[in-house]
Amino acid sequence: MVVLTRSVAYYAVICQKVSPRHTMRGLMFSRHRIAVLVLLLAVCSVAGETRKMQRIPTGNWGGQHIKIKVSAQSAAIEYDCATGVIQGPLVVDRNGNFNLHGMHRMERGGPVRADETARGVPANYTGSIRGNTMTFNLKVGDSEVETFTLVKGKEAELFKCK
Repeated sequence: MVVLTRSVAYYAVICQKVSPRHTMRGLMFSRHRIAVLVLLLAVCSVAGETRKMQRIPTGNWGGQHIKIKVSAQSAAIEYDCATGVIQGPLVVDRNGNFNLHGMHRMERGGPVRADETARGVPANYTGSIRGNTMTFNLKVGDSEVETFTLVKGKEAELFKCK
């Protein structure tokens, strides 16, 4: 009988340490953590994939009177008698629209003086991309919006100022 009492007492202590109530609480807490982790990983993977898909494709874009060379973090723009630059991520929304800010610099024909420095002015570049076609709008200060149509990989048709 003494042995039996010790065994019951022993099992009572063990069961108290690992009671079903404590085990279920730990299991539920662990499931909660796993669910949150899976959800977090899913959100991060979707956000990462979305970010990749929402950039202006790199490479050359050409059209009448304009050429744009898009790199991973900037774009160099060349017009007949001007140049421009856009710094930073070249992102588009899920509909392919963009609204970017950069600098625009007018050029002129004829000789350039040695002490002459070109001044850039802030510019707003808006537009959209549908497939391999880009509609590109330039707005500088109070001037009218100029609209260009470009195609990815197409040679630009520039008539440079001389």
